[in-house]
Amino acid sequence: MQGYLSVAYDLQLSHIGKVYDNGTPAVIDFNLDVDKGEFIAFLGPSGCGKTTTLRMIAGFETITSGDLLIRGKRVNDMLPEKRPTSMIFQNYALFPHMNVRQNIRFGLDVKGMAAAEADRKVDRIIEKLGLTDVALMRPNRLSGGQRQRIALARSLVVEPDILLLDEPLGALDANLRKSIQNELKLLQRELGITFVFVTHAQSEALALSDRIVVMNAGRVEQISPPRELYTRPQSIFVARFIGANTLIPGTVKVLGGEVVTLDTAFGTLSGEQPAGLTLGGAASLVLPAEAVDILPGTISPDEARRTYGTNLIPCKITRAQLIGHILQMAVELPNGDVIAVEGHTDKYRGQFAAGASAFVAWQAGRSTVIKQ
Repeated sequence: MQGYLSVAYDLQLSHIGKVYDNGTPAVIDFNLDVDKGEFIAFLGPSGCGKTTTLRMIAGFETITSGDLLIRGKRVNDMLPEKRPTSMIFQNYALFPHMNVRQNIRFGLDVKGMAAAEADRKVDRIIEKLGLTDVALMRPNRLSGGQRQRIALARSLVVEPDILLLDEPLGALDANLRKSIQNELKLLQRELGITFVFVTHAQSEALALSDRIVVMNAGRVEQISPPRELYTRPQSIFVARFIGANTLIPGTVKVLGGEVVTLDTAFGTLSGEQPAGLTLGGAASLVLPAEAVDILPGTISPDEARRTYGTNLIPCKITRAQLIGHILQMAVELPNGDVIAVEGHTDKYRGQFAAGASAFVAWQAGRSTVIKQ
């Protein structure tokens, strides 16, 4: 593994595996190097292994195989309370019999910190997270957003090297969730602490993280910055799981340079070429919804091809609905598949209505071809 035993990384997972007692694999050959101060998100469907991986980092799950290092030190067998990590659970796990201040101070008391120093640290974090006015109240009298801040304060006051977050925003309503997301990102940047964040919400991972680890059935499918993950998926699973993509299967006809050409049911189509393709091999063109242009059916195909090459498919508009300034359309392809397309009214004003003939078009550089 790159950087193995290097303190240049805050966190390293080298061939980490987890097999349950009944023989069921939960995590398979997980590899990841995390820089100091990175915000990493584990993303995937329920049961993919993301929370199990987080719990192995925290020490709440045993590791079956591989090595886990924090700042260059192997911690596979280290007790959770001895690790330089702190964890926030989805339900926050606050103590109902303690007030806010006592909850936040609990970890420092467990460590045996001197009272005066503990008071200074608690005062500082309470002020930073805006909890001064509720410091003497019990958590059950406070809002979801306030309880989330208490859990965050309790985890940060012990000054961990790594903060682990297990879907900590899952219990919040949409508006509060968005507000806390913004606060969380700003706080992480200010403190410079490495965050490892588990979520099943794509929008949350894309908005918050520096890199996203997409997991599926215990395996890592892709590790990429948010934009790269969204625009350049590396597997069929990621292409289907992230964003709103149309997948068009075919066989590789031409390889060379940055663009690959496929033979498909809609004719010859092209997109950008990642590694791993072979001439004549099965592949799929991944077409993001935002890469699609809808052209009037009256346009000359020859004129359209000057801009889009062969990436032109006749279609029929089955639904066109204006939502504010956005026109949302359902578009039926010749094989009967229906894809969703949307665009600003300035782009499509007055051009399309349900039942109209049109073309789906895109530029090769805005689509990706991946191995089937």
